[in-house]
Amino acid sequence: HAAAGPRRRPVTRLCGGEALTRALADQLLEGPGPAWNVYGPTETTIWSTTQSVRGAPDSIPIGRPIANTRIYVLDRHLEPVPVGVAGELYIGGDGVVRGYHRRAELSAERFLPDPFDGRAGARLYRSGDLARYLPDGQLLYLGRTDQQLKIRGFRIELGEIETRLLRHAAVKEALVMARPDTSGEKQLVAYV
Repeated sequence: HAAAGPRRRPVTRLCGGEALTRALADQLLEGPGPAWNVYGPTETTIWSTTQSVRGAPDSIPIGRPIANTRIYVLDRHLEPVPVGVAGELYIGGDGVVRGYHRRAELSAERFLPDPFDGRAGARLYRSGDLARYLPDGQLLYLGRTDQQLKIRGFRIELGEIETRLLRHAAVKEALVMARPDTSGEKQLVAYV
């Protein structure tokens, strides 16, 4: 027998921090071992849902909640939306943090009493992400409800940058956008 060459050891690959594209999912599936799409903001201790990556569909679901985590897709009245209807994604459970350090107003806006959990002090985190439930119970990430975006894993609020620019005496108007650079990567561009 001739040696078939070195065997590649199975490696589990996790993809999170950005929406998983079909092209990247296909690359992850080329190697031996499983690939997982993981979703969750820092405010809920990083991972809130997981989904094994498979071939075929263009859209990669973010999966189902991990243990001790509850996911709700709600309308503007904090009522659950039907399966297949887009709404804002809220996260409850043991991983929800207490709030933002020295940012009481922002904490009150993002961390709400959990109306679906009878335990005292239970909270929901308002993610600002849009999602919908698929008929099989998995979640599909649809984008943001605000101007927040991610560049190289960092959350950025375009409006906050514009506000800062407008504080300068020489700036009358400002607009900030994410534009691709020469390599195709997103970069921030400000117009003043």
